[in-house]
Amino acid sequence: MGTGRFAAPLGVSVGLDPSLPMMAVALKRGVLCVRGVAEQLPFRDGAFDLLLMVTVDFLLRERAVAFQEAERVLAPGGSIVVAFIDRDSPLGRRYEAEKGRDGGKEDDRGGFYGDARFLSSEEMASLLEGAGFGDLVFAETLFSEPEDMIYLEPPIPGCGRGSFVVVRGERL
Repeated sequence: MGTGRFAAPLGVSVGLDPSLPMMAVALKRGVLCVRGVAEQLPFRDGAFDLLLMVTVDFLLRERAVAFQEAERVLAPGGSIVVAFIDRDSPLGRRYEAEKGRDGGKEDDRGGFYGDARFLSSEEMASLLEGAGFGDLVFAETLFSEPEDMIYLEPPIPGCGRGSFVVVRGERL
């Protein structure tokens, strides 16, 4: 959930995050905050009809476990929506190159993206299908560098050209 930047405008009422400072910001945005991690969701089986993950996949320690947990807490026929930076896109390649750099200087922590493990669209599809999701539908946007954008780039169906990809899957 992070700060609730995406959750609040999308009407997401419950969010999960391990960080108390992030949760405090989300709470101010009207999102009910639960402390926890995706690999061990503190919710009952079938509790939700929809689960949203926005740019969190690259931070997960055990991705397969996190997506299995997502499948567990979704009701039959429920949907997962995952938004991520495609590793094979121009922005994904740039972020991969920025690993290990902090303001152009090497440091012990590897900069902001030091621990990041970005996925390709194909890898994301494989993880979701492996966790029991089907009927995957992809859309993408961000076809230029974010700092170079001069207009809103509408999403298009598919994946493989844009840097910001969204995939919806249905719990089978």
